[in-house]
Formats: sequence, C-alpha cells, structure tokens
Amino acid sequence: MKNRVAVIMGGYSSEYQISLKSGAIVCQNLSNDKYDIYPVYILKDKWVYIDDEKREFPIDKSDFSVHINEDKIKFDVVFNAIHGHPGEDGILVAYFELLGITHTSETAYQMGLTFNKRDCLSVLNPYDIPHAKSFYLNKGDRIDSKKIIEIVGLPCFVKANRAGSSYGITKIYEESKLQEAIYFAYKEDDEVLIEEYLDGIEISVGVITYQGEIKVLPVTEIVSENDFFDFEAKYLGKSQEITPARISADQENAVKKIAKKVYKTLGLKGISRAEYIFKNGIPHLLEINTVPGLTDESILPKQARAAGISLEELFGNAVENALTITNHK
Repeated sequence: MKNRVAVIMGGYSSEYQISLKSGAIVCQNLSNDKYDIYPVYILKDKWVYIDDEKREFPIDKSDFSVHINEDKIKFDVVFNAIHGHPGEDGILVAYFELLGITHTSETAYQMGLTFNKRDCLSVLNPYDIPHAKSFYLNKGDRIDSKKIIEIVGLPCFVKANRAGSSYGITKIYEESKLQEAIYFAYKEDDEVLIEEYLDGIEISVGVITYQGEIKVLPVTEIVSENDFFDFEAKYLGKSQEITPARISADQENAVKKIAKKVYKTLGLKGISRAEYIFKNGIPHLLEINTVPGLTDESILPKQARAAGISLEELFGNAVENALTITNHK
C-alpha cells in the first residue's frame, strides 16, 4: 500500500504565490508509483484538497484529514512547501506535532528559530559563524538614525526580520532614507534587522540530509542585475545564478565547511539553503531557509541537479527521511 502524502502549499504571507508554484513542482515530481499525492492548499479563507478535476474538499482541522465521497483520508506524511507564515515559522509544524502527524520540516522550534533572522544569528554567535554587523528594532522603538548608521555604516540593508523572498527589504545609501526603509519593512513584520553592506561575492549553499548523510550541494554564485538580490532578481530573471560558483577551491571549501557547521549546529535534518557573502575572503552568513524555493527557477533544485540528484529523488528522499525519523521514535 502506497503512503499518502499531503503536499501543503500557499500560506498567509506575501510569499504564498511562490509557495503555490513550489507545491505544484513537488506534486509533479513525487513518484506516483510510490505515493498517493494530495495537493492541499492552506489559505487564509480555506484549507482544501483539490483533486485532478479541480474539485475542492475541505480539510478537517481537528485531525488534518479529508472526506472524499464516503472515505475519510488521513495522511501518512505532510510535505511542507509553504514559504513564510505559517509554514516556515514553526506555527503549522507545531500543529502537526500536536496531532502526531509526520512531516518533512524541522521541529517547530528550529523552524521558528531559523525564520527569525536575528535570533538565529544570536544562537550561532558562540560558534564563531561570521556575519554582518547589525542593529535590531521592534515596532514602536525610537529610531536613532545616527546611532544606527554609526554601527552598520552606509550603504546598509533594512530588512523585515521574519520574511522571505526579499519582501520588506531596502538597500539605502543615505541616512535620510533610513526611516522610510524601516517603515517599509514594518509592512511585512513588526521586527526589523538593519545590517551592514558586505561588498563581495554572494553565494548560496544547499545542505540536505540525503540517504542518511549530510550532503552539501554544489555552490551557486549569485550575480544580480539589480542593486541586490531582490524579488525581481530571484523570480523574474534579473540575475545570473551560476552553478558551480566561479570561486577558488579554497573559497569553496571554506563556505561548504561553514554551511555544514551551521546545519549541524542548528540540528537540521531536512532541506535547507543558506546565503553567504565573502568579506576579506571569509564567508559571512546572511540567512538560512528551511523551506527554500522549489520552483523551476529556484536555486536549490538546480544545485541538486548539478549534484546528480533528480527532483524525484530530492523530494522522495525528504518524504522517506520523515517516515524513517518517525519510525525510529
């Protein structure tokens, strides 16, 4: 009997359209011979399974099941393809853990930690993981522009602390633009992270647990046509994503070593992707994503293909990892 896999997609954040694309790619590439696949849309106004005929069946939130005709379907595993809230920040994962439902994500704590950029960097501080100088603000805090710029310098980045896909981010060159950028970030989150600009090669590194071993995927160099790797660059073709990256063997070894250390330090077990920038030859961590983009344009699937791992193998491995961990508990 095949395992029933609910592929959840959508979410409540600005990233929901990207998540729908990621979820569709997962559904297309999971093996129909091994799994019964159920696309499940988690949206603000409804949670539904949509079948091949586009019929909608409501999800019973009391146990995350669905009634199809006379049958009550319960899922063996949930494949999480939701970027942002509530899929990537641990909220939905906590719900699955309360119900005892197997899922492909990290624990609710790890999801919440990695989604919170400033908390994640704080946890990694004792482990000598290089990162940019930064300044934190909560909504309502007094904005002392002069003090902030003294710490992070110019230019600098103003980011929504808990958001992805470059939503709520601005690169500023003048102190006079700081307040406007902070208010823009507050549209996405009530916490703001302001970071120094690191002038160097930007690198993206995927790390996964594959066939029981931690595997660092081929490194991607990011060359944005825009001022930085913003939404347009990520999803609308305004960048070059070069795999393998045009870096030296020493640089490659250094970033892979740090990427693996971060993955192990945070106790991760699934699919992840992190961004780094080289400053003075040293890779500095920007952020880590535990539900990275899985669309055709996304970086991690390209890295997997470069490593000889098909999307069917990548996604199937995530499902099998989840089932194995559950069976060993």
